[in-house]
Amino acid sequence: MSKADNTKVDCSPKRIAWLAKQLSSKLNESIGEIHSINEQTKILSINAKITAARAGEAGKSFSVVANEIMSLSHRTSTVANALNNESRGSIEGLSSISSMLDTQVKGDRLSTYARTNIDLIDRNLYERSCDVRWWATDNSLVEALTQPSPQTIQYASKRLGVILSAYTVYFDLILADTTGRIIANGRPDLYQSQGSITDQQEWFQAAMESHNGDEYGFQSVHKSSLVNNERVLIYSCAVRQNGASNGEIIGVLGIAFNWDSLAQIVVKNTPLSEEEWAKTRACIIDHDGMILADSDDKQLTESLSFPHNHVIFSNQRNFLETPLDGKPVFVAHAPSEGFETYKTGWFSVLIQSLE
Repeated sequence: MSKADNTKVDCSPKRIAWLAKQLSSKLNESIGEIHSINEQTKILSINAKITAARAGEAGKSFSVVANEIMSLSHRTSTVANALNNESRGSIEGLSSISSMLDTQVKGDRLSTYARTNIDLIDRNLYERSCDVRWWATDNSLVEALTQPSPQTIQYASKRLGVILSAYTVYFDLILADTTGRIIANGRPDLYQSQGSITDQQEWFQAAMESHNGDEYGFQSVHKSSLVNNERVLIYSCAVRQNGASNGEIIGVLGIAFNWDSLAQIVVKNTPLSEEEWAKTRACIIDHDGMILADSDDKQLTESLSFPHNHVIFSNQRNFLETPLDGKPVFVAHAPSEGFETYKTGWFSVLIQSLE
């Protein structure tokens, strides 16, 4: 195999665009040179005619040659102009196609990354919905709610602490009675939430309205006073009599998930080059455009609004060019498709500056 056979050919759209630009430059340079030579030829032909005229009868044959030279020069100019006009259209078409290919390749790549990011989050959070439904059946929680005493409550807190030692993705596990008062938590040394009232919290209300142990409650990303204002997702499930799936509700278990430990790692580890990161922002947003996770670390402090919101908040992975805050950007986006029985309904976006 020859050395040339081992050479990897760059067939990227950027390479094609560069070659088209080089071809256009070289062609323009060559055509310019042809026109320059023709101008000199015309001058020589004119001078030859003048000399032939001065020579009289003896210069007639020389005059014929001068005329042929002039005719040839005109034909050369015509061919050069035609080549310039025809090739310019082809080169512009090639440049346009390479630009479209570059956009398509970049869009497919970035939207695939966006899809991967939201899929990673959905898959991970599916486990959280399973955790809370499982732990809500723990007998220590049932006893603390049905036979409340310092001993049963202390044991429930200890049991929640044991779970937390094995599941480091949670800030705390919280047990509330049916009035919303927290009676136990897994890390009382870190979070003094016992005695707090949570009856107005979405996660508590959703669990109280559930119909059986297969259902769970949820509260989206927020700063929770229960865990010293850390950013959390709280999943919840009703604790039922005897731990039975269809038992009477006797309380609610809430699990405070460390949101940043998942989402910030996901968006900040999007596999972009250093050059791309200099002009790219990776985010997870909800239906209102609120930034839930952000490679720029502005989660819960900003919302994104695009002129093409209806496209970005669609059910398809895609990409488009659009203005954002008055500046042109390239946006690759993907919706949550869910995993198993779980779906956040959020969106992943990669925003790349075009300036």
